[in-house]
Amino acid sequence: MRRFVSVSSIAAIDVAAKDGELRVFVVSGEVSGDTIGSRSIFCLSFSKYFCLSWLKSLFPMEDIVVMGIWELLPHLNKFRVKLKETAQAALLFRPHVVVTVDSKGFSFRLQKQLRAKYSQQGLVSPRHFHYVAPSFWAWKGGEARLKGLSEFADHVLCILPFEAEVSRLNGLAATFVGHPILEDVWELNLVGYFSEEVFNVSRTLNFPVPSFHRRAYWSHNYFLASWKQITRGKPHASNLLQRYKAIKRLFLRVLMMLIHVAPNKHVEDYINKVVHKCPTPVILIPGGSPHMKYDALSASKVALCTSGTVAVEMQLARLPCVVAYRAHVLTEWLIRYKAKVPYISLPNILLDSSVIPEALFEACTPTKLASLLMDLIENEALREEQIVAAEKVIELLRPSERTICNPSPEVLEPMLPDHTPSMIAAFTVLYSSRT
Repeated sequence: MRRFVSVSSIAAIDVAAKDGELRVFVVSGEVSGDTIGSRSIFCLSFSKYFCLSWLKSLFPMEDIVVMGIWELLPHLNKFRVKLKETAQAALLFRPHVVVTVDSKGFSFRLQKQLRAKYSQQGLVSPRHFHYVAPSFWAWKGGEARLKGLSEFADHVLCILPFEAEVSRLNGLAATFVGHPILEDVWELNLVGYFSEEVFNVSRTLNFPVPSFHRRAYWSHNYFLASWKQITRGKPHASNLLQRYKAIKRLFLRVLMMLIHVAPNKHVEDYINKVVHKCPTPVILIPGGSPHMKYDALSASKVALCTSGTVAVEMQLARLPCVVAYRAHVLTEWLIRYKAKVPYISLPNILLDSSVIPEALFEACTPTKLASLLMDLIENEALREEQIVAAEKVIELLRPSERTICNPSPEVLEPMLPDHTPSMIAAFTVLYSSRT
């Protein structure tokens, strides 16, 4: 028996005008989601009813960051406790809008609990928005599960071009806002950044290497490794460091590694221990510095990364890469059984092409990764193929002006000068209403 739930049908901006303030409860459970959420909150602040001074975090996101399926089991109790705390905090806050960002395992359970609580108390539920649609397109039976989302999610803010239409066909209101990673260009003033003729690495990374031409890497090779998820397969991570000896012997020039470290204490501690075993020079790039991250990308010839947001960052930087992914053996088995797409990295999925080499599951070995990286370093044609493909990927991820709600021009013009994904998302949260 389905319980009737009363949900506000009035746009958030109209409710805020009535109450004299706009209360937004935002939930994010990982680093990339935190960036998305913070940018959206900033855009919401353009509304005269929203005050950033009330922003407060309940607990560190590391408390609920668990990737995988079987990997979650040891953390279930802590997960339940944090879920209960979050639901209670949301009820006390009495928000006009609840916005959950990615982390669907936590986000959807929270939205379900809130709907149930409001129904039990006979109250009108605030509107629920979810930013970053679940990857229904990647799994067998994924589209069928979209219909169930409409019971607790009122609107989905999609970051891929094909998600919104499929969601609407399955009864779920959705808007394609564009991929948030594109905002790095505007936020860091990176327009034309990666096409500069000369880049002085020592300017920001503080290690003694000379200025060099972007296309001339015959005297130095810079290799960027992203350890956001690769370190889950710890034996492979440390063995790969030893494999760099083999790579180094193949080149008369120097190999230097730049490792971008995710802003997570567990990851930082692990990498600090592992890098001492590396036979080549290593520079650690702090995860909390976007400028230093993109400086490192610009200084690199190839990258080793994982299949998440970082793979899209490589496209934005036009940096050829190899994608690696390991997980618990049971998680890997489930992915093989349930997945309906042949690739794991978003660029390959969007282009339906294996333009980016992927080393997955048991094939993600030090020997395989070293081989793929050496091929990419040595073969200019392979690198150029990825750079050309990156242009297509970025174009697919751009938002369309047609997706924007249509209020009066005097409201639209100051709020959406560049039609960024965060602006479009904030605008949808403020002005969309339930029909």
